[in-house]
Amino acid sequence: MKRALLVTFAAVAYAWFLADIAWSIAFLADVGSLGISHGPSTPTIWAVLINLSLLGVFAVHHSVMAREGAKRLITRVVPAAAERSTYVLAAAALLALVLWQWRPIGGTVWDISAQPWQLLLWAGYGLGWLVAVAATFMIDHADFVGLRQAASRPGHYRPPVFREQWLYAWVRHPLMLGLLMAFWITPRMSMGHLLFAAASTAYIVIGTRLEEGALRRRYGSSYEDYATRVPALIPGPRRAMRSRATEVTR
Repeated sequence: MKRALLVTFAAVAYAWFLADIAWSIAFLADVGSLGISHGPSTPTIWAVLINLSLLGVFAVHHSVMAREGAKRLITRVVPAAAERSTYVLAAAALLALVLWQWRPIGGTVWDISAQPWQLLLWAGYGLGWLVAVAATFMIDHADFVGLRQAASRPGHYRPPVFREQWLYAWVRHPLMLGLLMAFWITPRMSMGHLLFAAASTAYIVIGTRLEEGALRRRYGSSYEDYATRVPALIPGPRRAMRSRATEVTR
């Protein structure tokens, strides 16, 4: 019964996560009332402050709850098997808050309607989301969203094994690369979209540096070797690559 409750909790968190992904795609594509250019009318200075505050709360949660100390605190309240699902649920709730309460900001940075450029930009936007989602399956998607932890019998859960393959053989953070593509590739860049993209990019740069530090401390020379051969975010010429296998923890 306990495991059934854990799986139900994880499934609810995952369903909210999927709903947020769909909403985010519509949000950045500026689709109808779900789009980034729609929402309560607010004076520009207040819109900027509200939007940055929303993104800041999401960023702080995303970084703090991912640290080992925070994970230990969470497991004092919920079972260890529900720790990842709790993280996913909290992240999904905060992302929904950002998308729901986002204030549009007037002004257009660029607006490309000529073909085939508009179509190519939409294709690049879709590719960004495809890369981001695919990256979660290249190690273990079920583990990434907390489903595997909840479904595993007590004492039988093992972290997934990371292998230097697929997109991870080209960049160390393919999920972040895909998100950056989705943030910036658009045929119409409004001022509100620019604020979202710029602030989110700043967080990705800072968050990636923090994660890199944690990975170097945890895995030492094996991660240093990987980092010297594989770029962090921008794909480049492949250096001599050797297959690696490492336990992944989040």
